[in-house]
Amino acid sequence: MIQILQFVGALSLMVILHELGHFLAAKAFGVRVEKFYLFFNLGFTLFKFKPKNSETEYGIGWLPFGGYVKLSGMIDESLDTKQLSSEAQPWEFRAKPAWQRLIIMASGVFMNFLTAVVVYAMLLFAYGKEYVALSEAPYGMEFSEVAQKHGFVSGDILLKADTMQLKALDQEAMRAILNAAEVTVLRNADTILIPIDQSLKLDLVAAQTGFASFRNPFVIKGVMDMSPAQLAGLQVGDSVVAMNGITVPTHQDANPILKAHKLTPLSIDYVRDGNLFSTTVTPDSAGFLGVYLKPYYEMFPVTKISYGFFESFPKGLQEGVEMFTGYADDIKIVFTPEGAGSIGGFGTLAGLFPNAFSAQYFWTIVAYLSVVLAFMNLLPIPGLDGGHILFLIIECIRRKPLSQNFMIKAQVVGMILLFALLFYANGMDLVRFLAD
Repeated sequence: MIQILQFVGALSLMVILHELGHFLAAKAFGVRVEKFYLFFNLGFTLFKFKPKNSETEYGIGWLPFGGYVKLSGMIDESLDTKQLSSEAQPWEFRAKPAWQRLIIMASGVFMNFLTAVVVYAMLLFAYGKEYVALSEAPYGMEFSEVAQKHGFVSGDILLKADTMQLKALDQEAMRAILNAAEVTVLRNADTILIPIDQSLKLDLVAAQTGFASFRNPFVIKGVMDMSPAQLAGLQVGDSVVAMNGITVPTHQDANPILKAHKLTPLSIDYVRDGNLFSTTVTPDSAGFLGVYLKPYYEMFPVTKISYGFFESFPKGLQEGVEMFTGYADDIKIVFTPEGAGSIGGFGTLAGLFPNAFSAQYFWTIVAYLSVVLAFMNLLPIPGLDGGHILFLIIECIRRKPLSQNFMIKAQVVGMILLFALLFYANGMDLVRFLAD
């Protein structure tokens, strides 16, 4: 429920700001706004009101697929053409010069991108940027099965993607790795060059298991009541270093041993307060000891960069641009079998939010989704802002508007495509849910 509430709140905020962009631009150019709605109100409306002396009706629809502003004299997804049978009035969208209409249509996308930039800036100002430097992780990375098939070996320390020095395992580094010709790693004191095939990105999308995570020691942070670990006398702070005489530098090294000894007594060596002890523990039927492990960022040095208020905005703009261009680069994957199978709908988006509310995490996802919404709305599909922008650019080139008949048919086709995509995306969520 907390995930759903966060998703609905974030979606509502982004839709309102997007439509506010259209609204403010329309008002600036003297275009009458007849309706301003959060969600669509096909058939009936959950809530609506019209302030005294206002030309705009505000409301909330029942279909949570977005929202809209209805501009006088514009052919949009409502397909309302009654006004078009009479002469254009000065307050109508169609009566304005093409450049003004272009700004009005682009303002929603601009508002979403601006939202992302401001949120990124405020996150940097409030929290700074924290990361564990790859050079501060002596045990290297634990690579996914897909990454290992492409030449990476667990324990490798990432150094460079082509000529770019890799500092942290973040989005910037991942994009550099996936787009590199080769990646340099440190493996057992040797420098190794790993050629990167473009299929790595597709394979990761298909597997949906990620690329790598930090390898870190088996240090206990918490022990569950009546768990195998508690019964064996293990305590918070204990560091497991060997199992059945096999050295386990990291908890990733211990996992296969635990899985192989389900419900079977296992000798464990551990360090407590600098002293070495031994005990026998019997993992449960899933191969677990019933402990919480200390995360890597509590064991390795954390680098923190702080930003002043004014300093945060250029960096926020940089993060917004990098996210936008990165998403634009990723979108071509959607047109591959692997990408089409990874598309998700509302369930996938709601799953981005944690089960417990975190302001930092919530606003980070809002910024990300704002960029996604801005990009998606730029796609040249009738019914989206990008479709209207495309037609207006064509109008500017040919110096006369496209016919009303063409615009109506284009809107119908666009809406069919959008609803088909919507049903497909949410259908994939259902398929994955049933498969789990």
